[in-house]
Amino acid sequence: MTTHTEPLDSVLETVGETPLVRVDASPEAVPVYAKLESFNPGASVKDRIGKYMLEAMLEADDLDPDGTVIEPTAGNTGIGLAVAAGQLGLDAVFVVPERFSLEKQQLMRALGAEVVNTPTDEGMSRAIERAHALADELDGGVVPQQFSNPLNAEAHYATTAPEVYEALDGEVGAIVAGTGTGGTLMGMAEYALERDPDTQIVAVQPEGSMYGRLFGDDPEEGEYKTEGIGTHDPTTNELVDPELIDDLLTISDEAIHDEMQRLAAEEGQLVASSAAANSLAARQVAEEIQAGAVDAPHDTVVTIFCDSSERYLSKGVYRSFEEWEG
Repeated sequence: MTTHTEPLDSVLETVGETPLVRVDASPEAVPVYAKLESFNPGASVKDRIGKYMLEAMLEADDLDPDGTVIEPTAGNTGIGLAVAAGQLGLDAVFVVPERFSLEKQQLMRALGAEVVNTPTDEGMSRAIERAHALADELDGGVVPQQFSNPLNAEAHYATTAPEVYEALDGEVGAIVAGTGTGGTLMGMAEYALERDPDTQIVAVQPEGSMYGRLFGDDPEEGEYKTEGIGTHDPTTNELVDPELIDDLLTISDEAIHDEMQRLAAEEGQLVASSAAANSLAARQVAEEIQAGAVDAPHDTVVTIFCDSSERYLSKGVYRSFEEWEG
């Protein structure tokens, strides 16, 4: 719980209760509000699941008090888990495909974790396999497995969504979120739909991602520079329930790159590519609600700004599109 009014005993108490800020470029009649998750201690939305999952697993005796957390991750989940593991007296090992942000890998190591790299061209599927192999080799090794663990979505049902609903007095018309593991969107969707089944739930992915397969589409697979959302193999993303999703919006890397730069220059938002994708998709949904093309119970749209662009500066996010490294 973030507060400035009294001293806190642990950095874990600062996880959550992040600001909800209007996106200036959203329609006047249908504002878009973004949760600024870089305000968490590990500077991303994944701090929420790091704390929530490890505390829940310890309480359920699914994790030994002196055990080792082993997780396949693109980085932010590793940082969130590393923050929590360090404070809870646990060891941590993260399996990361080589191409992902070096800043994230450096931060995981700084937090006391070990990082094991897998080949980029073998994707997250290979990272998942390697994590489970390491867990078999280590006494007390446990893979929380953010891609399939219901605690991932539960964390957002228990924290992120209630914070949004409290801030907006329950008046939420649509929830729009980039989908990587699917935990953020699914947890918030479940909370929202319990309160109003007409709430619009919209998933976001970069062009080249294959989530369309879950909706009966036959998308063209391709590489994308956007990090943290999308998938090349939807079978590994077990938390995503297409039945809860009204629409899937696909955004090009080039549009995402432009929006990252616009958000910084015009709105003072130093956010990364997943946030830019969310911003574009949420504004599109807001415009559709305003035009009457989408019927939402309230004239508000909520999205997530997952982390900070500072974590990706070495990849050239603010240079030209051609110089931006995927």
